[in-house]
Amino acid sequence: MANIVDLIADIGEPCWATGLTAAGLHGFDGVPLRPPYHVVVMRGRNVRRIGHVVHTTVALDPIDREETMGVPCVSPTRALLAVSATLDSAALTCVLDGALRDGLTTEDFVHRRIGALRTKGRHGIPRLLDVIDGREVVRGGQSWLEREFLRLVHEAGLPVPLAQQSVSRQRQRLIRVDFRWPGTPVVVEALGYRWHRTGAQMSADAARMNRLLLDGFLPFQFTYRQVVADPPMVVETVASALRPFLGRVFDRSA
Repeated sequence: MANIVDLIADIGEPCWATGLTAAGLHGFDGVPLRPPYHVVVMRGRNVRRIGHVVHTTVALDPIDREETMGVPCVSPTRALLAVSATLDSAALTCVLDGALRDGLTTEDFVHRRIGALRTKGRHGIPRLLDVIDGREVVRGGQSWLEREFLRLVHEAGLPVPLAQQSVSRQRQRLIRVDFRWPGTPVVVEALGYRWHRTGAQMSADAARMNRLLLDGFLPFQFTYRQVVADPPMVVETVASALRPFLGRVFDRSA
């Protein structure tokens, strides 16, 4: 413990424990506090310490830093994102479960920080999302993004849609959408964090979208970042799409 305190004091502020060292300070399951220590300083400082690892960052938001056991360090959530690049899936699952159990973070907050930091080279994020997805299978198969979309719809007072609905067919394959509102042609798909399209995927998606339109549906898509960072836009778009059909939607006897 004294060694990490001495190391940060020797480097000088601003300097924070990060990665496995911050994880050890926060008491993450299976992560001991031991050298080599990992610290982070602002980019532009030329800092090296033999036997330790000095990282640099352009910015460290106040929400991502705190003091633990008298040591300046990154927050538990930021530490979780950092170690996801170095721990294997089994160890990362153990760390995530323990952090959630001990109230050090929440799944919702982890996703929100992922949304905020996704463009800044967090190479471990896909692995962390795989671990979270694995946990969600046990919960019934709905992803966090789908649950968050449903929460937004519910809190806005909009009708709650049916999830994972087969609505059409393209050649010999059924077309399934994430959400459908019975009595309306409105369907929604939530595009996850890892969503990307190759040329072939773009062609397949275009054909799929065309089929939905030809069959009379009104398909809408929302990305992970839109749901996390711009929920008012998501809610207003859904409300505008449903507005012409609201009478029929609210008529439960229909």
